[in-house]
Amino acid sequence: MRFAALFLSIPAFAADSFEALGTEIRRQLTESGAASLSVALARDGKIVWEEGFGWADKAARRRATAHTMYSLASISKPITATGLMRLVESGRVKLDAPVDEYLGAAKIRGRAFDASQATVRRIANHSSGLPLHYQFFYEDEPYRRPSMDDTILRYANLVTAPGERYQYSNLGYGILDSVVSRVSGKPYADYMREQVFEPLGLTHTSVNVPAELAGHQAVRYDPTGAPIPFYDFDHPGGSAVYSSAHDLVRFGMFHLGEKLEDQRAILSAASLEEMRKPTMMTGPKAWYGVGWAIADGPGGYRVISHTGSMGGVATSLRLIPSERIALAVLCNSGVALPHRVADRILARVPPKWKEPAPGMAPVAAPKFEPAPDLQGVWRGSVSTYKRDLPLRLEFRSDGLVRARLGDQLETLVNTPAFRDGMFTGRINGDLGTEDVNRRPYTIQLSLTLRGAALNGSASALSNPGRRAGNALSHWVEARKE
Repeated sequence: MRFAALFLSIPAFAADSFEALGTEIRRQLTESGAASLSVALARDGKIVWEEGFGWADKAARRRATAHTMYSLASISKPITATGLMRLVESGRVKLDAPVDEYLGAAKIRGRAFDASQATVRRIANHSSGLPLHYQFFYEDEPYRRPSMDDTILRYANLVTAPGERYQYSNLGYGILDSVVSRVSGKPYADYMREQVFEPLGLTHTSVNVPAELAGHQAVRYDPTGAPIPFYDFDHPGGSAVYSSAHDLVRFGMFHLGEKLEDQRAILSAASLEEMRKPTMMTGPKAWYGVGWAIADGPGGYRVISHTGSMGGVATSLRLIPSERIALAVLCNSGVALPHRVADRILARVPPKWKEPAPGMAPVAAPKFEPAPDLQGVWRGSVSTYKRDLPLRLEFRSDGLVRARLGDQLETLVNTPAFRDGMFTGRINGDLGTEDVNRRPYTIQLSLTLRGAALNGSASALSNPGRRAGNALSHWVEARKE
């Protein structure tokens, strides 16, 4: 499709504007080492530019196009949330009901908190208290994805009070896809195909890649440029959707209220607005709703968006409702290129949009000086699905923090910090479960000071490698001696 034809509906733009962008994208693909990138831009209810660059499959010499299916990673979340909202509209799910009402025998464990306050909405906006979580299963390894009930029993512990903090949790969206399946009576992938993808005419969108679409997907590549074996996860609702730039921008147009002729209105305007309602603050001028990130962006534009990132994946979907703009940029390498390209495209479209300034150099963290309430010795345990491991923490007045896990050697806590009532730091140790010991890891402590108690999570974070590792979080509680 030629650029000149695409620009007839936008007379304010020169046709060579995106020609130049295409040239720049090709250059940056080479410089970044990324395999391919696909882009689609819509404005005023029409797709005005879509194109693929580079290789969807280097070995097969298959070029990327606007219809190549990319692994979306976390852009799966607003898509799953769209399927969930169909059940909300029909009255089969209530956003402000406890999510446990829609689960089976495996329920969320409140620990020190009230699990009934972990509502569907709080799961969807990452404020339920569920922890950091991701777990990958590669086809060339012997580990296989457990049932969702097993994952819930092992890891669905509330590590903060519901509604207290924003904590991005893939586990929550794994629970939501289980809710979708249980309430609808259909497998998550089938429900999404029948209730979301087909009605919206998304012919190159699916949960994972079924046989009939095999050969349309972009191969995921690691930082060396080698193909990554196919992998699954125990949170498909948060990570498992594939889509093309063409389909994804059409999905974005539907959420802008720009329903196309071949699409059915699967949600009312009120439901679309409910999803975009900012219900949990995530940072300055930034919030999360039901599946969507919401922010006041450059030029004062309200931006509805989501990004995705995991092994061999970097994706961006941005909507600017006031300008009727939807933009999808997808890549099959884990690089920052899609986000830079999205910024560069938007700098040429909305009149007041400005590209973000280069990030400032990181500032060294101040020396950790524990408050008197923290100083001293705390004893408690880390609760894994295998057993409770004794934990001893010693906070010295000079800022040194020591930890001892079970009968293991005492270790220093690295990068200690205390902000907004939460202590964080990293230790070495062995949590002693088969799940965490699949890969080398360090343990991230995230503990909230609550009077005489210090509680939260100990997350086993896989060390960096060519493949995406895991983040598996466990309940921690300690009390001061």
